[in-house]
Amino acid sequence: MGSFAAIQFPNIDPVFFALGPVQFRWYGLMYLIGLSAAYLLIKQKTAREHLPIAPDQVYDMVVFAALGVFLGGRIGYTLFYNFPYYSEHPLKIIAVWEGGMSFHGGLLGTIVALLWFSKRSGIPVYTVADLAAAVTPIGLGFGRLGNFINGELYGRATDVEWCMVFPGAGPACRHPSQLYEAGLEGLLLFTVLWTIGRWTTPPGTIFWSFLTGYGLCRLFAELFREPDQHIGFMFSQITMGQILSVPMVVIGIVMLVWGFSQRKRES
Repeated sequence: MGSFAAIQFPNIDPVFFALGPVQFRWYGLMYLIGLSAAYLLIKQKTAREHLPIAPDQVYDMVVFAALGVFLGGRIGYTLFYNFPYYSEHPLKIIAVWEGGMSFHGGLLGTIVALLWFSKRSGIPVYTVADLAAAVTPIGLGFGRLGNFINGELYGRATDVEWCMVFPGAGPACRHPSQLYEAGLEGLLLFTVLWTIGRWTTPPGTIFWSFLTGYGLCRLFAELFREPDQHIGFMFSQITMGQILSVPMVVIGIVMLVWGFSQRKRES
């Protein structure tokens, strides 16, 4: 493996603006950009397709989703990735400034939050789910860029020409796996889902396609991503991210097949 950076890591300061003790970080800004873009796209889509959602309901929907991502992501990380530590230090669960968010936990949290929003607002579940799923890759893509700026969630050691040496990751040259994930989970998945959205499909198709697509992208990206140090590999060469992604692919495919078969019976 190479012991030098073929491409220089940019070493961007994670704090883009500081006002006394208050710090504004790129990672938080990426979430803000993702949520803002999601709000604008959902608002545009509901108006264009004449969906039964008022502008103020779109705002409420994004707020519910943001709360689900934040709470679910944090709780998911404590349960899936470091439960022994947090069971001994429960007050650390709220120490979000120390890092630690799980996508799979955030997904579950968002599903619960949007189910609550759907029931509260009287909007069909699949209408909400399809709208949210179609724009979620935007937040994922920007979030991975935030990971890259922070120099975290880096890849495995390699000798490819575009490898980088990440601060705090030792002298090994590594895959910039955050950028791989930004391209796969962000740009590619957004393009696929937005294309599917132009077709006439059964309700829930975009949501289940998102679930399947993200699972496949994550399974592939994990081949290049360094596992969490306190977990390592499981079952020889399998990562926790892959274990959590397999059910997404299986459930997503089953529900897509069921949805199209139902429409075929009804036609």
